Amino acid sequence: MTRRDVVRALGALGIMGALPLPGLAAGRGGAPFSVESLPALEGELTLYLGRGEGGLYEDVINAIRDRNPGLSLQVRRGPTVALANTIVAEAEAGVRQADLFWAVDSGSLGLVSDAGLAQPVPEALGAGLREGFRYDNWVPVSGRIRTLPFNSDRLSLEQIPEDIMALPETDLSVGWAPAYGSFQSFITAMRLLEGEKATREWLLGMKARARQYAGEFGVVMGVSRGEVDLGLANHYYTLRLLSGQPDAPVALAMTRDDAGSLLNASGAMALSERPVAMDFIRYLLTTEVQSYLAREAYEIPMVSGVELPEGLPSEDRIQPPELELTRLADMRPTLDLMRDAGVL
Repeated sequence: MTRRDVVRALGALGIMGALPLPGLAAGRGGAPFSVESLPALEGELTLYLGRGEGGLYEDVINAIRDRNPGLSLQVRRGPTVALANTIVAEAEAGVRQADLFWAVDSGSLGLVSDAGLAQPVPEALGAGLREGFRYDNWVPVSGRIRTLPFNSDRLSLEQIPEDIMALPETDLSVGWAPAYGSFQSFITAMRLLEGEKATREWLLGMKARARQYAGEFGVVMGVSRGEVDLGLANHYYTLRLLSGQPDAPVALAMTRDDAGSLLNASGAMALSERPVAMDFIRYLLTTEVQSYLAREAYEIPMVSGVELPEGLPSEDRIQPPELELTRLADMRPTLDLMRDAGVL
């Protein structure tokens, strides 16, 4: 889809039917809304944008710019965690520069939130979000689930454990990307749910059978080439691969109610009291933007009434753990643990 297509989509209505998930139930009383119902954005705005998603977030930003010629939007890009630390450091130095922060993981949003820098989210803005994903000072934009992509020429679904902690006890070869932010959030969730001792033992057990990749799309590609039996990756990398290579021997397995099925989210927060900052976030929750991210990025829409991405595992296989996502901001003990285990 080209930038022109995105702009056209932002002007369309096309509301899709709701499809709730366990742990991702549709919201009550919050119908999806269109860009047609929003006020024009005007004035100057500085957005700190966490790098990721292959430029699709950039497409959304450019479409919003094109629709709002009175908006002067400056964008600073970088790794999400680095930008979160920059926002905190700038605030401590008394030189706040960002009006908005759009992060690719909730842990970074938690870091900024814990520093007391985020503005409260109006109740009406959060009303249309799926239940379980409504927060006081940040708004989830899209979701991603941890999965186990596996080589379907080698394995069947029944051969893969449904408990992530049992994976080191198998004889399966595994691809992972320890330096990748999503993987580190996954290990943080494991540490919070299972404890540091069990997480260290899991890392040590996996280290002997794991092949390292630079990123999680590389993990999925490695699975498809038969370099490893299965991988650890967010769901959308597999769906994106299959969209371009429908015959690739890759399928998705999921664990249940543990860190291996963590449902994480990208999100946005207003750092300025200026109304235009929160109004920009409203654009990210429109039917048009949410549908675009689900269709093109295969991410999970956070707004009730928008169809889930094609190819997502069936509802009965999606059972994420209950975990306050902003707790994923506690990353330092995770990195220390991973270094201690020799995987970083």
